[in-house]
Formats: sequence, structure tokens, C-alpha cells
Amino acid sequence: MGKRTVISERHVRDAKAEGRSVLAISEHAIITPLAVDTARSLGITLKRATHHSADAPATPAHENPVLCIGSDHGGYAMKEEIRKRLEDKGHTVIDVGTDSPASCDYPDFAYAVASLVAQGKAGKGIMIDGVGVGSAIACNKVHGVRAACGYTEFAAWNARAHNDANVLTLGSRAMGIEVVHRIVDTFLATDFEGGRHQRRVQKMLDIEERFQRR
Repeated sequence: MGKRTVISERHVRDAKAEGRSVLAISEHAIITPLAVDTARSLGITLKRATHHSADAPATPAHENPVLCIGSDHGGYAMKEEIRKRLEDKGHTVIDVGTDSPASCDYPDFAYAVASLVAQGKAGKGIMIDGVGVGSAIACNKVHGVRAACGYTEFAAWNARAHNDANVLTLGSRAMGIEVVHRIVDTFLATDFEGGRHQRRVQKMLDIEERFQRR
């Protein structure tokens, strides 16, 4: 799946101005949080088309289709659900642990995920802890990794389309599992758009290289 439609506040306000009470959107469209809030305040129903099964396999955007996944104890249960769902959809998934809900340290597993991505052994990585921020910081210490905490579908789409992120971090204590499944699907299905974003990503890479040489 390539470029995806983004439903913004403007689309909702346009629908209201046209006298519509329902705004039909495509199955795979990304809806911004502000669009959701605006629709609620204006009494507009966002109706998503469902021509295809929600469980249809997502097509990884990276050349390497292998995924890797990890978590600390707080993210263990969510990791197991995500891993099983991805495998059921036909993805090859490397699970780096943790292997139980016993207390452990998230940087260890964040590093394991980031290392596989940096070495090219996995095309993308997913790391889950309680909130997702700590794991993003740890992953981003690894050369070649661009980790983003994807707290909404729009954030996950933007991380891929604009930032070419290759690791998604999630927070088990901040997100429900159904929302997380949609976030993961969005992250895996979205391609980097390049263009003007390539220049900005390159500037990030230049900063990384500058400090790597020290």
C-alpha cells in the first residue's frame, strides 16, 4: 500500500458547510485527532468504508519484509498479542523478548530490536514498554535507527511518510490493544514519500554522522 488519504479538520468543516451530517472516508484513510474532535463538536459522523476485511495482510513498505519485536515486562502481554496477529497475517517476526512478565529493563530489549534493524536483519522493528517514550530514546541511540513513538494512527503514518521511521515504539499503559493494532497496520503499510521529506531526513542523518565521527 502506498500513499494514503489524510482526513483533516478542513474536510470535516467542508462537510458541515455543505450541509452533510455524514462524511464518508476510505477504508485505509488516516484521520487526524483534530478531525475526530471537530467532527464530534459539529455533529458529523465519520463513516469508514469496509470493502475489504480489516484483517487483510498489510504489505510491508521496506525491501526487507522481516519484522522484529520486543518489550519489557510492562509491554509483554501486548507484545504477545501483536506478534501472534502479525504471524497470523503471514509476517515473519523475530521476537527478541522479554519472555515473561517478570521485571526487566526496557533499554536491553530496545537495543536488541534496534540492532536487528540497523544490521538489516529486519526491515522494521516494534518495541513496547509502558509508555513508549523511553524505548524510542534508547532505540535512537543506535546508528541508523529512526524510532518514533506512534501514539495515534496519524502519528504512525507521519513517522513513515515524512520521517522514514524504521522502528515503532508503543506504550501498553497508554493505548488500548485495538487502537494499537490499527497503529501497527498503518506503520507497516505506509511508504516513505521522499521528495521534500528526503532533504529533511538527510539532515537528520547528517547530524547522526557528525556525532558518530567524534
